[in-house]
Amino acid sequence: MTQPATAAQQEAPTSATESAGEKESSRRTGLRWDVRTLSLLGVLAVLVVVGGITAPNQFLATSNLQLVLTQASVIGVVTVGMTFVITSGGIDLSVGAMVALASVWATTVATQEFGFAGILFTAVIVGVGCGLVNGLLIAYGRMVPFIATLAMLASARGLALQITDGSTQVVTVPSVLDLGARDSYILGIPPLVLIFAAVTVIGWLLLNRTTFGRRTVAVGGNAEAARLAGIDVRRQRLYLYLLSGLCCGIAAFMLIVLSGSGQNTNGNLYELDAIAAAIIGGTLLSGGRGTIIGSVLGVLVFTTITNIFALNNLETAVQQIAKGAIIVAAVLVQRRSMRGGDA
Repeated sequence: MTQPATAAQQEAPTSATESAGEKESSRRTGLRWDVRTLSLLGVLAVLVVVGGITAPNQFLATSNLQLVLTQASVIGVVTVGMTFVITSGGIDLSVGAMVALASVWATTVATQEFGFAGILFTAVIVGVGCGLVNGLLIAYGRMVPFIATLAMLASARGLALQITDGSTQVVTVPSVLDLGARDSYILGIPPLVLIFAAVTVIGWLLLNRTTFGRRTVAVGGNAEAARLAGIDVRRQRLYLYLLSGLCCGIAAFMLIVLSGSGQNTNGNLYELDAIAAAIIGGTLLSGGRGTIIGSVLGVLVFTTITNIFALNNLETAVQQIAKGAIIVAAVLVQRRSMRGGDA
C-alpha cells in the first residue's frame, strides 16, 4: 500500500515554490532598479554633453565641475536623510528650515567664540534636536508626518528669523573658512565633496547591510506587519527622524563653510529638492523601497541642470518648470514599474 504523504512532505513543494517565487521577484526588482540607475547615469551623461556643447569654455572647466559637486554635496547630505524617511513611509517637510535654524544658531557671536568645534557641534545638535521633536510628535504623539513637519518648518523658520533679526551672520573663525578655500582641496576634490561621499557610503551601508535598514524597509512596506513581526515601529520612526535631523545639521555646517555665513533664508526649498531627488532616484513615495545611489544620482541631475541653465542665462522660472516636468515623469515611470512588478 502507498503510504500517505506526511505533512512535511506535503508542505515541501509549496515552500519550495514560494521560495522560488520570492527569488524571482527579488531578481526582477533588482533588475528594474539596475535599469533605473543606468537610465539616470544616461541622463547625467546627456546633460554633461549638453553643457559641453552650450557652454564649452565654462561648463567643462575644472572649477565649474568642482562647483557643481560642491553645491550637490549640501543638498545631497539632506537627501540621504530624506531617503530613509520616505522609505519608511514618512515625509519631512522641515529639512530646509532645520538647515536654516542650525546654520544661524551655529554662527551667533556666542557660538563662534568656541571656534570650529563649537560651530560644528551646535549645527549638529540643533539638527538632531529638531529631528527629535519631529520624531516624538510623529512616533509617540501619533501626528501625521505631513502636519508635524509642516509645523516644524514654520517654527524653525520663525526662530531662525528671530535669531538673525533678518541680518546675515558672518563667520569669523579662520579654520571654518579655510575648509572652503581652494588650498584645502585634496587631490583637486573639495572637502565638502568628501564629506558627502562619506555620508553616502555610510547611508548605503546602513540601508542595505544592517538590521536598521531592513526594519526601515519593513515599516515602510507594511507597518502593521512589521509590528507583528516584533519591530518597535514607533522607536524606528523616532530614529529615522533623528537621522534626518542629523543630516540637516551636517548640511548646515557644510553650508556655513560654503557661504561663510549664517542666514535665515538658508535651505530655502531644500525639502522639495530632496524629495524630488529621492523620487527620481527610485525611492517610492509610498514607502517600502529606497535607494541611496539613486537619490545621489537624482541630486547630481538636478544640480547639473541648474548649473547649465545658469551658465546659459536662462530664467529661474524655466529651471523650476524643467524640474517639475522631471518629477512628473519620474512618478509616472514609478507607477508603470509597479504595475509591471504586479503583473
